[in-house]
Amino acid sequence: MIEPHAPAPPGAPPPWRGNGGPGPGAQAWLPVRPGLGRFLVLAGVFVCAACGLVYELELVALASYLIGDSVTQASVVLSVMVFAMGIGSLGAKRLRPRAALGFGLIEAALALVGGCSALALYAAFAWTGDWGGMWASGSRYLLVAFSLAIGLLIGAEVPLLMELIQRIRRQDAGGAVADLFAADYVGALVGGLAFPFLLLPWLGQLTGALLTGTVNVLVGGALVLGLFHRDLTRRARWLLLVTNLAVLGLLATAAVQVDDFERAARRAMYGKDVRVAWQTGRQEVVLTGGRDGRPFSLYLDGRLRINGNDEQRYHRALVHPAMTAGPHARVLVLGGGDGLAAREVLRHDGVRRVDIVEIDPGVVRLARTDPALSALNGHAHDDDRVRVHTEDSFAWLRGARPTEPYDVVISDLPDPGITASTKLYSQELYGLAREVLAVDGRMVVHAGPVASRRRVFWTVDATVRAAGLRTTPYRVTAADPGFVTGPDRTAHTSSAPHDWGFVLATRPSPYDGRRPAPALGAEVMRLSAADGLRDLPPSTLVHPRYAG
Repeated sequence: MIEPHAPAPPGAPPPWRGNGGPGPGAQAWLPVRPGLGRFLVLAGVFVCAACGLVYELELVALASYLIGDSVTQASVVLSVMVFAMGIGSLGAKRLRPRAALGFGLIEAALALVGGCSALALYAAFAWTGDWGGMWASGSRYLLVAFSLAIGLLIGAEVPLLMELIQRIRRQDAGGAVADLFAADYVGALVGGLAFPFLLLPWLGQLTGALLTGTVNVLVGGALVLGLFHRDLTRRARWLLLVTNLAVLGLLATAAVQVDDFERAARRAMYGKDVRVAWQTGRQEVVLTGGRDGRPFSLYLDGRLRINGNDEQRYHRALVHPAMTAGPHARVLVLGGGDGLAAREVLRHDGVRRVDIVEIDPGVVRLARTDPALSALNGHAHDDDRVRVHTEDSFAWLRGARPTEPYDVVISDLPDPGITASTKLYSQELYGLAREVLAVDGRMVVHAGPVASRRRVFWTVDATVRAAGLRTTPYRVTAADPGFVTGPDRTAHTSSAPHDWGFVLATRPSPYDGRRPAPALGAEVMRLSAADGLRDLPPSTLVHPRYAG
């Protein structure tokens, strides 16, 4: 018998080439030393974990963009996915006797499902989003289905990887779990940082997901076929090789066609007259029409923001009641980078300065350079009295030190139900706006539709009052229902009357009882306390109340 420390006889296999079969606990035959083999498996864990987190973040981001309400979408995706990971981990125990083959096929399936999930969600929304009926929430159902499928596959990875690591070199379970989870968590960190800082800005959601799937299938296939190929039968090796090549072919074909697909999806959503589709770094901006007599439209992240047929009705109702109720030499516009609110402000005599605070410089650039949009806003950005500050409205107000207070503050911001906008409709923001408002100044707030989202509208009114301002709520009916949208991109399918709601606010004064009510204009309907909801709490930064 040869002692463990004695030299092996000539022709004997190296000690790292085990003779075990594919069953659990058997030592694997490796083409490399056990230390290197273990490192390669942990590297594979690192890459697969990064890919898995990218799939999660991609689903959250795309669902927030397509469906709205990022808090709800993130909660749905993460909770369903974590639940499914537990189920997948339990189900993977049956695959332990064929851990190498099982892991290779699971990675191929994960690459295909995760890589194509963004394409499938976008396609369902673009071509079936307006079907209504049972499919009115089809995109949400598909989101849950993808979260479930991806979670099941990610959950099945861990038990199989644990088996493969132990087959290289047996060690105590605690040490193996620590090594596995360390590589998994570090990979998740890299994937979590790569998505917002590399994949999303440089490749976009569709191409980024396809590239992630490609990396996933290459690493999973290389790990099994390169390191554990002796654990596979000839038939299993061919099955895994053909499956991986098929997945790579599908992902590559989709990547080649992704630009054509995206253009077709935009035409399905916005019509055939898309002139500009631009990812500015903050949002997707799409311009349609505006030439040859076709109506101009502007979409921000898929939500209709401007309709050339009806925008004047909206902006007149937003601007003129506040402007005509008193002095208006100095005006602050929060949002409104499109220049349309500024156009209405500049119609009034006596305006000396207009400050526009717009977070997205891309919108301001289009408002200045796009022929249709600049003609629609009357070239307001070329007026010497207009100054643009490209900054978040909340941050700008927090640091604002104006030499003189503003006579009028106009809040022309996205719908309050959009999660990213909740702080712009908070009691804290209205308190900051009050500080820059003149004693006899006015603030007007676009508060979303009244008829279809009554509670949200009256919550805005309650929040403005909680900031110490006296309010006059009013509404105007839209002539074109397509212009009225809420936080959900499919909100136009609502059967409720289409309107816009506004809140005109002033500082309290001992003379309030003797002052005449502000003139709102013929198109506008004043709302009284009897029309509203009583005793609504205000929305704050730590307790936003605009969901639903």
